[in-house]
Amino acid sequence: MTKPMPPSRIFPTSKIDATSAKLVPSTPQTESNSYKLAFQDPEFLLREDLRPVRFQLELLKPELLLEEAKIASTMVFYGSARIPSPDAADALIEAATNDEQRAVAERLKAKSHYYDVARELARLASCVDRTADGRHNFVVCSGGGPSIMEAANRGAAESDRPTIGLNIVLPHEQLPNPYVTPELSFQFHYFALRKMHFLLRARAVAVFPGGYGTFDEMFELLTLIQTGKVRPLPIILFGKDFWNRVIDFQALVDEGVISPHDLDLIHWCEDAQEAWDYVCRFYDCKDV
Repeated sequence: MTKPMPPSRIFPTSKIDATSAKLVPSTPQTESNSYKLAFQDPEFLLREDLRPVRFQLELLKPELLLEEAKIASTMVFYGSARIPSPDAADALIEAATNDEQRAVAERLKAKSHYYDVARELARLASCVDRTADGRHNFVVCSGGGPSIMEAANRGAAESDRPTIGLNIVLPHEQLPNPYVTPELSFQFHYFALRKMHFLLRARAVAVFPGGYGTFDEMFELLTLIQTGKVRPLPIILFGKDFWNRVIDFQALVDEGVISPHDLDLIHWCEDAQEAWDYVCRFYDCKDV
């Protein structure tokens, strides 16, 4: 005799109840915001005292979707949103209206080759085969914006591999670049949660010349490794002349505020293949 199988659940799903909740007759009571299901009430979710819930949601949503997409690890790309691609560098100079703007445009043009370096490094990282259970490693992850971020996502997309963009709501318009895999394109409200997602799956980080945002992201990672909160991983800095001009790393050692070995957390590089070879040596893996 076949034994009866009990149902997997006895309560209706939230989707079913969410649909049913919209079918109630209109009365003064049902039209009140208090009658809305809590998870269907935007005004309630946006209350100041619901911030801990929003934190949790912003942590959970990307985490669950990345896990469902079988993203096991990432290679993160940090860098300026202002460095032009080589194709756009001359136009930036032509758009300058005075000598000061022209000088800045010339300096940005001098860094435009990093667009191609980031694009090639992303292509190399994207050549890693899936694991036997279909999981992806060293998936290219950027802030999802223009410039160096676009170059990274582009290199992965051109290799027909998934690529992640972690965008954030800003006062000025901020849209994902067209090379981010649509299903892996995320938008954040909290910088802190966004930076956490940059590092949760990171197994290598490439840092290109950038401003406040790049500094923030890079120094947070260096601090986490220096303090033992995160295991060491390859941190590759491109543009030694730029970085040594804007940050005197050796002076930090000379002043005694960091240890000499803290400088070993950084690996200087200018070439995409050299950078990828360093990542492979770090993890003692063969050419991919």
